[in-house]
Amino acid sequence: MKTRVYCARLVALPLALAAAFPTLAQTPPATFSAALKETVVTATRFAEPNTVTAYGVSVITAEEIKNSGAATVNEAISKLLGVPARIDFFGSGNSTLDLRGFGPAATSNQVLIVDGLRLNEADLSSPLLSGISVESVQSIEVLRGNGAVLYGEGATGGVIVITTKSGKGAERTNSAQLSTSFGSYGLRGTSASATLGGGGFSIDVTASQRQTNNHRDNFKSKIDGLSFTGQWQNDWLRMGVRYGRDDLQSGLPGSLSAAQYAANPRQTLNPFDKGEITSERYGVFAEAKLGDWQLAFDAGKRVKSNIATYSGFVDSYQVDADSLGLRARHESKSQLLGNALSFGIDNNNWQRRIPGAFGSVSDARSQAFYVKDDVTWLPTGTRLSVGLRTEKLQKSLDSPPLAFANRQRAWDVGLTQPFLTNAAIFGRFGQSYRLANADEFSFALPNTVILPQTSRDQELGLRWRDESTKAELRMYRSDIKNEIGYDPAIVNANSFSGFGANVNFDPTRRQGVELELKQSMSAAIDVRANAAWRSARFQSGVYAGKDVPLVPRQTLAVRADWRFAPAQQISAGVQWVGAQRPDFDSACSMPSYATLDTRYAYKFANSELSLGVTNLTNHKYYSQAFACAGGVTQGIYPDAGRAATATLRVHF
Repeated sequence: MKTRVYCARLVALPLALAAAFPTLAQTPPATFSAALKETVVTATRFAEPNTVTAYGVSVITAEEIKNSGAATVNEAISKLLGVPARIDFFGSGNSTLDLRGFGPAATSNQVLIVDGLRLNEADLSSPLLSGISVESVQSIEVLRGNGAVLYGEGATGGVIVITTKSGKGAERTNSAQLSTSFGSYGLRGTSASATLGGGGFSIDVTASQRQTNNHRDNFKSKIDGLSFTGQWQNDWLRMGVRYGRDDLQSGLPGSLSAAQYAANPRQTLNPFDKGEITSERYGVFAEAKLGDWQLAFDAGKRVKSNIATYSGFVDSYQVDADSLGLRARHESKSQLLGNALSFGIDNNNWQRRIPGAFGSVSDARSQAFYVKDDVTWLPTGTRLSVGLRTEKLQKSLDSPPLAFANRQRAWDVGLTQPFLTNAAIFGRFGQSYRLANADEFSFALPNTVILPQTSRDQELGLRWRDESTKAELRMYRSDIKNEIGYDPAIVNANSFSGFGANVNFDPTRRQGVELELKQSMSAAIDVRANAAWRSARFQSGVYAGKDVPLVPRQTLAVRADWRFAPAQQISAGVQWVGAQRPDFDSACSMPSYATLDTRYAYKFANSELSLGVTNLTNHKYYSQAFACAGGVTQGIYPDAGRAATATLRVHF
């Protein structure tokens, strides 16, 4: 009954608004259109053209997300940018992304920002993105590599910045949208959004629900999402409040052995295991333009609770986190020089409480100041970028009592040099860092302190742009000292099995080549391709020459959109992920895999009807595994086979 009421409210919301505000219904006939426009990025914390940055920033638009048929933000990043993704333990579609080859520690080495709010946890859990409706997303920006000057601890692999339609800052007008989906594995999804705007004021509301049986036994899941933004703006000031809530319930089927996977990949050995995650986000924000100055303020609070049952054992905890950010940018220009000076402060507090006789309280706090200066020699367009960040980090645990404090510094020097008419070369080098999180420093070797992880990062790139082509080639290398991670083979007297602990590894190196291409083949056909070769290896010590687990050497993603009629479009994409190792000894190999997705869309009046099929060839594969025994991969989490989804979107 509760589900029916919820869905009824979703359906009624945009219809009621359309009736109350007749202008919502004045929608012109729908057509498909495409053009390669100038791209402005905000991953640098203030908007600027990505043609001048010394960073590799990939941008996904709302239209591209829709055309891909992606059901979640994570899926859109993986499909469109070729970022390797590993299936989540929950059935929410919240897959783990890995920007530059950090394997099991990927989420601890990249930063996630949603409308200015940092969502990273100070433990080993992943931020929950699947509750954010893809219908509400305006853009996704992925900053590749070291983003530590701007975003601090844990940004060695990169930064993912998600901006919703209400967070973009553009003037909001009256509109509404309803979307409903049905598909394989019992999929049912509904999303409704509405915007009321006038006199500089606007209110945005989005509600969504998605439930599915998924592709395994005891993998049924349901996730509800709700977000609200109220804001006011004029020609120089914008301010507002935000709220978001996600509720996820899911079965937990667990892993399979190689024999079980071969016999029946749908099966589970844990038919009664289940989990529930609830999170809420509150925030206030303000932006102002005062002459040559831009000022911005973000403050937010998050509350998350997690309850999971494993074979009758209940694991639960609650997280409370708050953040505060102030930043400013000043631009000036003389006859020969242009200068953009940015600086700011970030303050983050995080606490996790585990109840019960064996409970604990973990704290993580940080205070940081950063400054970044971009100087441009206007006659040639040469741009020099220099940045520095200093951050004080404090982490503690009350049971057993552990505490440490450390100050780290990140720096970054970059240069961009245009040449010819449409090309530029860019390069940068810098330093990034992270400290052990609550799960890592609480399960280390006896009488051992985990040292800070530091990385020296280098990158060289070439970009090209004309009316129909955007292309970027990047080469990078990160040399990491004291990399933090879990070693399952190390002897540990405090472990139940006698083995396994979080440690500082011997030196490791990440290096690779990335190619990104967007090509408008004609007025009707667009192609997007992302290819990458990466290496993540131990340089010395007991694992010298071995691959870091769960890092595929090669990835490729190619997508095409064909608008073969004014109101009809076919999209198709192939994603290929190379072989990877599940273990530190590189004794086992997880097979490479390729999937093919297609989507047909037809627009009529103010509506769009689409049919999408993922894994069209019904390829049997897995992206997540954790063990190796006798040269055979074990601990397998199977991915889904072929699945079809029909979606109807109506705009008011």
